[in-house]
Amino acid sequence: MFYETKDHHGLKHNPFKSLVVPRPIGWISSQDGNGVVNLAPYSFFNGVASEPPTVMFSSNGAHTEGSYKDSVKNVRDTGEFVCNLATWETREAMNTTSAMVARSVDEFELSGLTPVPSELVKPPRVKESPVHLECTYLQTVELPCDKPGQSNLVVFGQVIGIHIDDSIVSDGMIDMNVFKPIARLGYFDYSVVDNVFSMRRP
Repeated sequence: MFYETKDHHGLKHNPFKSLVVPRPIGWISSQDGNGVVNLAPYSFFNGVASEPPTVMFSSNGAHTEGSYKDSVKNVRDTGEFVCNLATWETREAMNTTSAMVARSVDEFELSGLTPVPSELVKPPRVKESPVHLECTYLQTVELPCDKPGQSNLVVFGQVIGIHIDDSIVSDGMIDMNVFKPIARLGYFDYSVVDNVFSMRRP
């Protein structure tokens, strides 16, 4: 099949999100100027550079209370966030934090997760995650949006500190079979990294 993206695809659901896969999940913890903490997962997330290490997450739509979603607003207002990596063990808690709730709700409490202090930034880390990337805000890029009155934003952050749980390090390398990061597919589907193969460049 072929369809122009400005037209309808004719399928039950938009296939785009099921084609650009798997997408790692950036579990973004942030806090507002009053210290109210927010935790939300973003599947339009990735590392985009290594020198310096840089990540991005994309936020579509608006908060139910109006204006930008909490993660975008908090990061822009305070200049800091933490990217916690979601794993097989934390999948249910991650899903809980995807709920659209009032700004006053602390998703750590909602999901039963444990906040722990960061080293270089104010937002807390998710203790149950084995990897945390402490980040400072770089910039937000506004993209076109098909929905009137909605936003389509890409937030970039520079990673200034990295926490790695010793349990996922083996022989000086990250052991993916222990780490077991999860990724978003399309629809309500996810994947877990549990089958790794290697290829050397020619």
